[in-house]
Amino acid sequence: MKERVASGVSLVLFLAAIVVFNSTIPAALNIAIALISGLAVFEIISALGLSKNFVLLIPSLVFSAVIPMIQAIAPLPQVDILQQAAYFLYTVVIFGALILYHKALTFREVGVIYSMSLMIPTALETLISLRNLGGKHGMFYVIIAIFSAWIADTGAFFAGSLWGKHKLCPDISPKKTVEGVIGGFALNIIAMIVFGYIFHAVYYAYSVEISYLTLVVIGFFGTIMSILGDLSFSLIKRSCHIKDFGEIIPGHGGILDRFDSVIFEAPFVYLLVQFMPLVFQ
Repeated sequence: MKERVASGVSLVLFLAAIVVFNSTIPAALNIAIALISGLAVFEIISALGLSKNFVLLIPSLVFSAVIPMIQAIAPLPQVDILQQAAYFLYTVVIFGALILYHKALTFREVGVIYSMSLMIPTALETLISLRNLGGKHGMFYVIIAIFSAWIADTGAFFAGSLWGKHKLCPDISPKKTVEGVIGGFALNIIAMIVFGYIFHAVYYAYSVEISYLTLVVIGFFGTIMSILGDLSFSLIKRSCHIKDFGEIIPGHGGILDRFDSVIFEAPFVYLLVQFMPLVFQ
């Protein structure tokens, strides 16, 4: 438990550093997302026992790191073109490798790596798009998207540990309970409202308006996205016969064990705030 708390605090401090330096080093968020995406893809490939298969490993790591960096190094009109070019080149390389090494590779292995290498950086990159969408309030949007996923996990963990009796999906994740899910919903909704008030009253000094309705919607549906992400990657772990994706974060496991819920949460928040903005002038 001490390791879990210490690691959680370290992650929060890491995010806080990105927030603090966002105005002076805007690429800090891009670099962080590129690093997280690369490590997450590496964990998937390692879980499949293919970390020494460089013909799959290297293109996948390069692609997962490049996608989040494009918005930092390219002018806005060229971002879509460069991203499409990256997707095209990666697809050609991966399936070219499958054709050339079809006796050593299976379509299942290539399919899993290809789909995960597309999904993980694309989903996490929406945090960068979310920051850009929010303008000068962009990092508030990013914090809400990340913390909503983590707080839902935290609420589910503690409520499940204290009161959990009824299993949610025992065949996929034996430790998940209905009571934990309820705790996740409750803590997430309350935390979103509290975060909104802190930013409204302390950070913005009432100079802008915060949509508490949007925060409640994020707290509720964000919890569902968090659970979906957690269960989805738990299913992947079970199919790979592993407990955790790694041990890079003591008490939490690997990068994917901490960011699986964010992968589903970030795109949801990005789509939601297009119609229900968090901040009004």
